[in-house]
Amino acid sequence: MITQPFIKNYFAKVKENRIRFLTYFYFMIEAFIKGFALGLLLVFSVGPVIFTIIKQSINHGKRGGFSFVAGVWFSDVIWVVLSNGFSEIIKSLLNFKVPIGIAGSLFLIAMGIYFAFIKKIEPKKQREAIEIEGDEIIVAGKIRPNYVALFSSGFLINTLNPAVIAFWMAMAVSLSATYTLQQRVVIFVTCLGINMLADVGKVLGAGNLGKKLSTKNILLINKISGYLYLVFGLVVLGGIIYSLL
Repeated sequence: MITQPFIKNYFAKVKENRIRFLTYFYFMIEAFIKGFALGLLLVFSVGPVIFTIIKQSINHGKRGGFSFVAGVWFSDVIWVVLSNGFSEIIKSLLNFKVPIGIAGSLFLIAMGIYFAFIKKIEPKKQREAIEIEGDEIIVAGKIRPNYVALFSSGFLINTLNPAVIAFWMAMAVSLSATYTLQQRVVIFVTCLGINMLADVGKVLGAGNLGKKLSTKNILLINKISGYLYLVFGLVVLGGIIYSLL
């Protein structure tokens, strides 16, 4: 026989479970919105990686662009995992933020010098034999993108970028104080997902544009990208030196 206390306890538990579900749902939605906002922040932020994605897609087509952004994505995932799952390692890395920042800025400056003053764009029909040259493979006079080199360059440029390192570390430290692990997973997955979708759009758009550009225009884009690397690297290096004074 069902007694009145039993019915009362049953509905009390139903109400409690409903409140728990709604609370959990609210916090997950809040985490999703936070991740979406951070993703948009990354999408509209200006940095060397964005211009390199466009440049590589123009130079090497959609497959080359996707190879490059795959390296960038892999780097982002590694930084997210390290900053959230290995907080002690990240705290120890913060003790070396100056040498890491200097190494990253010097790397960006070197990339800028290479793209602005050294790298040349030659007509495809003039290349012969089989050789590997940077991010290109020349086979029987045809230039084919070296996808492994493109992936590696995307990974290195993003991994050694001081701004990227600072962003993921700062986000992990600040979010860990107010959000649970589940919420942080939602935030970072959403953020990375939005950023990846934007990168796909950049690759597709730049890849289509690259088919219509002349060798002279592509060379100009490479030089502009190189100058941006130089400026960004010098600004970061100058900021580090200023902080030490």
